[in-house]
Amino acid sequence: MGRMRSLLIPGVDNKLLVKDAQKVMPDLARRRFVAGGASLGALTLLTGCNVSDSFSAEDMLIRISKFNDAVQALMFNPDALAPTFPESAITRPFPFNAYYGLDEAPRVDGKTWKLEVRGLVDNKKSWTLDELYQLPQVRQITRHVCVEGWSAIGSWTGTPLRDFLKLIGADTRARYVWFQCADKDGYNSPLDMRSALHPQTQMTFKFADEILPTAYGFPMKIRVPTKLGFKNPKYVVSMEVTNDYKGGYWEDQGYNSFSGS
Repeated sequence: MGRMRSLLIPGVDNKLLVKDAQKVMPDLARRRFVAGGASLGALTLLTGCNVSDSFSAEDMLIRISKFNDAVQALMFNPDALAPTFPESAITRPFPFNAYYGLDEAPRVDGKTWKLEVRGLVDNKKSWTLDELYQLPQVRQITRHVCVEGWSAIGSWTGTPLRDFLKLIGADTRARYVWFQCADKDGYNSPLDMRSALHPQTQMTFKFADEILPTAYGFPMKIRVPTKLGFKNPKYVVSMEVTNDYKGGYWEDQGYNSFSGS
């Protein structure tokens, strides 16, 4: 076997990947993993990768990600609700979080913005913000859990995504709903259909009973309280119902796609 190489990839925290993989492993795999040192090296035993000079670290991360996705998807209960909280538990101020500063957050003109709808749906019309505001909305106070290790509780109001998918005649047998955002680097992220249909997954238009501010994703974010924060895309400009896995901004850098919180 060749000389062991460093498995450092920009944007990926190896320790968090290891911790996440261990958390979702079945008991037998977890015991083997811990016995092997609970490291990226030990993960190679589970993924069948040979970590050598000719080995691609990205390939191993993809295999780890697929392993985690499969286990978490198997464990996911689409009827189990994320915890909700009283007003007194809301985090103030609620933190801004992105891979750029707030001064670089996209400024979207709500008067000209339209949500594009594509893919396996009967009605592909684009939706103005005023039209979306007319849809029935619900309010939830839920926790945002960041992959970096912090969490915050906020108040979010919007339309359940499953109701909108029904309204546009989406094929809910499809595998994903894929979101594209207005961020400078074209942030995007896929959401598995079972999570998209979860009763708390929401097309969010308000934060703390006020129109969603720029910091939290105006004009629309997708709030998924059963997922880690990076699976809650902001500044959404389009959604596509599809059977194709199109990757995502962080998913393409090694984070697993399911990423339940």
